[in-house]
Amino acid sequence: MKVSIITVVYNGAQTIKDCIESVLSQTYGNIEYIIIDGCSNDGTQKIIKDFGSKIAVFQSETDNGIYDAMNKGIAIATGDMIGILNADDLYKDNSVIEKIVKKIQATQADGLYADLVFIDTKHLDKVTRYWKSGNFDRNSFLYGWMPPHPTFFVKRASYQKYGTFRLDLGTAADYELMLRFLYKNRLKTAYLPEIIVKMRTGGASNNSVENRMRANQNDRKAWKVNDLKPYFFTLWLKPLRKIAQFINR
Repeated sequence: MKVSIITVVYNGAQTIKDCIESVLSQTYGNIEYIIIDGCSNDGTQKIIKDFGSKIAVFQSETDNGIYDAMNKGIAIATGDMIGILNADDLYKDNSVIEKIVKKIQATQADGLYADLVFIDTKHLDKVTRYWKSGNFDRNSFLYGWMPPHPTFFVKRASYQKYGTFRLDLGTAADYELMLRFLYKNRLKTAYLPEIIVKMRTGGASNNSVENRMRANQNDRKAWKVNDLKPYFFTLWLKPLRKIAQFINR
């Protein structure tokens, strides 16, 4: 099974090297690594180019934001499975992709998700939050659940069948895609009960009350564009579920 991993980046010179090395150090041999850059001007491009042919595809051009860049990567990908690793993030260890492939093959699932930890920006071993996903239950979406997108691997055929990221959903584009795949279209999904991604703290949707309110509006729109109806409390439970991530750490 060929696995395509996509990283999108814009001016990520401080973190991109860690991200790339975590992909290139994977023990699984059949990986296609794609990096989509938004014309960085802070030295990011040089760092990427220093890895030479180890990067299967490196494309640098202007885009319409992070999800547009992800869509470009998906269009280029030739792997059976596709995963997306943000430029600020890294895989927990070098056996992550090997474990994912084994789980997919054992379950014959079309998609997979796992657990994730948030780490301190400067101290990569300091965990600040632990996002434990839990076993998949479709109705959990109605209670504010979603899997962490950086751990979400999906067959390329599923993107071809159900579409890619909508650019009109803002920071809820990943939530809408997983809602569309897992809840609306009932994609067969496996859960790998392990931490596979370390994510640096931060996030545009949570760095102010105003942004959280805007994110809530986009989450609501994610249901509407799919002709789905959440419970009246669904979208208020979604941010509240994050409280447990601080307790679990």
